[in-house]
Amino acid sequence: MFEWAYLAQAWFALAVGLFALALGLFKRPPSWWSVGAIAITEGFLLVQLAVTITLVATGHQAVGDTVEFFGYLLTALLVPPAAVGWAVFERTRWSTIVISVAGFTIAIMLVRMWQIWSGIRFGAQ
Repeated sequence: MFEWAYLAQAWFALAVGLFALALGLFKRPPSWWSVGAIAITEGFLLVQLAVTITLVATGHQAVGDTVEFFGYLLTALLVPPAAVGWAVFERTRWSTIVISVAGFTIAIMLVRMWQIWSGIRFGAQ
């Protein structure tokens, strides 16, 4: 997992969460903008899955538990489709809030994945 890619993904997921939250607070139903933003986040996660599989296949390992890392990654891959599914079936402002929560959830999961991969724990001396 490359640090610049992790940072780009985390900031993008956070921006998607804030964007969808703003739309939800303005009582906007899901739109192509909110659904598209979370779909792009899913695309980034799929690229990360491919890159990480390649890294592990070439001998790289997470400093922490590699299986735990892949558990987080595969779980994160399930979040955007669930949020989009909710948005398709319930076209209310609350669906936009769900997309927002999905963005924030992915950002948090990316931080944890970086901690596992790099061995860096925030707040550790």
